[in-house]
Amino acid sequence: MPTVTTRTIPFRAWQTWVRITEPDDARAGALPLIVLHGGPGMAHNYVRNLGELADTGRTVIHYDQLGCGNSTHLPDAPDEFWNPQLFVDEFTNLVAELGLSDYHLLGQSWGGMLGAEIATRRPAGLRSLAICNSPASMALWAEGAAELRAQLPDDVQETLTRYELTGAITHPDYLRAADVFYERHVCRTVPTPDDFQESVAQMEAEPTVYHTMNGPNEFHVVGTLRSWSVIDRLDLIEAPTLVAAGEFDEATAGTWQPFVDHIPTVTSHVFPDASHCVHLEHPQAFRAVIGDFLARHDS
Repeated sequence: MPTVTTRTIPFRAWQTWVRITEPDDARAGALPLIVLHGGPGMAHNYVRNLGELADTGRTVIHYDQLGCGNSTHLPDAPDEFWNPQLFVDEFTNLVAELGLSDYHLLGQSWGGMLGAEIATRRPAGLRSLAICNSPASMALWAEGAAELRAQLPDDVQETLTRYELTGAITHPDYLRAADVFYERHVCRTVPTPDDFQESVAQMEAEPTVYHTMNGPNEFHVVGTLRSWSVIDRLDLIEAPTLVAAGEFDEATAGTWQPFVDHIPTVTSHVFPDASHCVHLEHPQAFRAVIGDFLARHDS
C-alpha cells in the first residue's frame, strides 16, 4: 500500500499544508505528480483520489492552497491580495521546499487555470502539464455557463434570475435551482461523493477565497477573476500539455479550445458521459488517461 504523509511548509508568513502519497514499489523514472485543486478555495479533498496514481509507481503530491483547507486562512485579507501571482508564488515555494528537480503538474478547474499560469513562466523542472476541466479565460467561462443555463428548465432559469436580481442568492429556492445546474454539469454521480462534499463543506465554512475570486457559485462569476485570461500567453508554454474535459462539462468545449489552438505541444481528450468532475464520475478511466500521458513524458 502507498504511504501517505502530511506536513506543512512555510510560505512567507504563512503555512502551506501538503499531502504526499508515495508508492510502495516506486517505478524507475516515474516523476512525481503535483495536483492543483480548484475553486479557487475548494481544498484538495475532492481530488484526493488522484493519489491512487501512486499504484503505478509514482509519488503524488496534493496541497491546500493558501486560504483554504488545512493551510493558513486569511479572512481579513483585502480583495486585491487574492490574485493568480500569489498562487504561482506559493507553488514555486512548494517546489523549492520539497526539493523537486523534475515533476509533472495536473490542475483541475481553477487548478488548470493556475497550471497554465505556472507553465507560461517556464519553470525548469516542469516536464508535462495536464489541464483538466478548465477555461482559458473567464469571459469564455461566462459564455459557456450562459449557454448551459439556457438549456435548464424554464422554471429553474426564472428562479435563478429572480433571486439574483434581488441579491437573495442564499434563499433555499435559489440553492435548489442552482443544484439542477450542478447535477447536470459539475458532478453527475449520485449520491455526491464524500470527497466532493468535504471540499464544499470547508469552502462554505470559510468562503473567503472562493467568494472573493469567483463569486457565489459556478455560473454567477462576479469576483476578481472575472476578467482573467491566459489566451495571449499560451504560446509561451513549452511543456507537453494534455487538455481534458467531460462531455457535459461546465467547462464547455469553447472555453478550453484556446489551449488546443495556442499551446505548441498539446493533445486533448473528452470523456463521454461525464461533466466537470470526471475524476469522480469515471475515476478508473480518468486515471488511465492521465497515467498514460504522464508515462509518455517521464523522460
